[in-house]
Amino acid sequence: MYFLLIGVAALLLKYMEIGPVATLSWWIVLSPFALAVAWWAWADKSGYTKRREIDKMAKRKQHRIDRQRDAMGMLSAKKRK
Repeated sequence: MYFLLIGVAALLLKYMEIGPVATLSWWIVLSPFALAVAWWAWADKSGYTKRREIDKMAKRKQHRIDRQRDAMGMLSAKKRK
């Protein structure tokens, strides 16, 4: 996501000819988009994206269980703090 933000900012600066970005080559200005594609390909291939999704779901599930236990008065003293 950061690569996309950097790429859009660089693209706007290049198009509007603002600052030192105006003198840069288009290849350099567009390179963050290629890096974003490479990052997403690596994240999907390595399983990084899926692991983050599973971790997020596990945290959400545990929060829901803790909330229900607290409502029933079954939450341990350690977790009440």
